[in-house]
Amino acid sequence: MDQIISARQIAASGMRAQADRLRHVSENIANLDTPGYRRKLVSFEAIMSGGRQTGQVAASRPFLDRSALSRIYDPAHPMADAQGFYSGSNVDLVTEIADAREASRSYEANLKMFEQSRRMSASLLELLRR
Repeated sequence: MDQIISARQIAASGMRAQADRLRHVSENIANLDTPGYRRKLVSFEAIMSGGRQTGQVAASRPFLDRSALSRIYDPAHPMADAQGFYSGSNVDLVTEIADAREASRSYEANLKMFEQSRRMSASLLELLRR
């Protein structure tokens, strides 16, 4: 029974991590045209308990993508320099959509694992009642 509970905890941690990732992806998309905005990223870290891996994951604190900001020519823009350029964002819409799709599919896979674990425990309880 502990393995079934552990499987649920692992799946739930995966869903939380992917939901956090998806939240940052949507924030990046919302700030696509914000001058000077740097893309936020998260990585996944293994959760340790007593010096051993539990199989669970957690999203790290968000960190900024340090790739170069786009240079946009618009002399009328209030943030433009003497040459007429200002710094745009380093968010690429195609990359963000791909990341959102990957996070969504990973979330769905963890959800199916959670549901299957729940069904297995329900079946086990039904067998024990007989």
